[in-house]
Amino acid sequence: MIQRPGPSADLVITGARLLDPAAGIDRVGDLVVREGRIGGDPDGLETIDGAGLVVAPGFVDPHVHLRTPGREDLEDVATGSRAAAAGGFVAIAAMPNTRPPVDDAAVLGALLEIAGREAVIPVGFIAAITVGQEGVALTEQVELAETGAVAFSDDGFPVHDAAVMRRALQYQGIAGRPLVLHEEDRALSAAGVAHEGAVAGRLGLRGIPAVSESIAVARDAALAAYEGGRIHICHVSAAATVDEVRAAKARGVAITAEVTPHHLLLDEGVLVDLDPGRHKMNPPLRAAEDREALVDALIDGTIDCVATDHAPHATNEKDVPFAEAPFGVTGLETAFAACHTGLVRTGRMDLATLVRRMGSDAAAVLELEPPTLAEGAVANVALIDPEAEWIVGATPFQSRSSNNAFVGRRLTGRVELTIAGGQTAWRRER
Repeated sequence: MIQRPGPSADLVITGARLLDPAAGIDRVGDLVVREGRIGGDPDGLETIDGAGLVVAPGFVDPHVHLRTPGREDLEDVATGSRAAAAGGFVAIAAMPNTRPPVDDAAVLGALLEIAGREAVIPVGFIAAITVGQEGVALTEQVELAETGAVAFSDDGFPVHDAAVMRRALQYQGIAGRPLVLHEEDRALSAAGVAHEGAVAGRLGLRGIPAVSESIAVARDAALAAYEGGRIHICHVSAAATVDEVRAAKARGVAITAEVTPHHLLLDEGVLVDLDPGRHKMNPPLRAAEDREALVDALIDGTIDCVATDHAPHATNEKDVPFAEAPFGVTGLETAFAACHTGLVRTGRMDLATLVRRMGSDAAAVLELEPPTLAEGAVANVALIDPEAEWIVGATPFQSRSSNNAFVGRRLTGRVELTIAGGQTAWRRER
């Protein structure tokens, strides 16, 4: 993970709720950050009144798309990391489905150099599992890991050939990085654009069945068990997939999983507006019972963490008929607020669990150093106003793209300050 150099943060936040569930911290008090680390003498430091606010370890997103190289008009390292900081994130990992894809050390090395100049928070890069993400020849995982890849994924594409996946798991034993898997049987999903269900039927949209996801997870969990490999499942969307992940964990498979805010909080019912800018993504928004199963699984830990799958697109790309629009929505700036509004404020989940799933648990799936409020740690902190209300899209996004699933919705909870890697990365004008 790498970020641009900058001055160390020096400040003290007084009278806030300090909440770090992984470290067993939940109390009202002061947090000192001196020379970019937690703790020290508060004398002479800028003071921020934290009354009514929450100080938590910052969030980690193991699944974003920065569109660099190739589509910097949609997002780049500078804008994507700034959007992440505005959402309270202190580390993100970018997927390799770029132009060209991140499938060799030269491309990865160039990205790391860019991040070292432009990233306002630590950014890591996930390299491709297969050359060109074509699902045929494996990339040089060891070389890529030595260059700095934090994981391997063909996200955007499933690894359709079981023999290729098996070889990737064997190679993983040498490279030592997780395989992050987009799970989809394309023989089943085909040219679908929405969840295969009643709503798609009424709207005349071609469906993507939930089994296209769950069957792929079952196969890869079996292969991971057979090879002793480690896999992470991207953007779980269906109850049947939750069942497969839960069963695999019970068998001792080294498997983790993530869920997006939009899959946690929205279902196929919103498709009636036929708005691809907000509601077309892959996997699609599924049935209400699927959504409920995802929430339950995140609460009980079957699903390990929240990830945004932040996927920027231009307005003109999305402003076409639903079936023709590209998949994907942004989410870095709204992830916490959306989950806080839809899960914490409604009583489904406590704030400590949400902070953990978005912070230390998210870091764990990529084996990253977890953010913490522990004394002496590098400061990776989000200052949150849990009562602030705001309308998504009423003020400009920090991202270059605005295709957000929650545009127009009133959310409660907002990040006021983010310190990442010991540097002040985001500060909202108050």
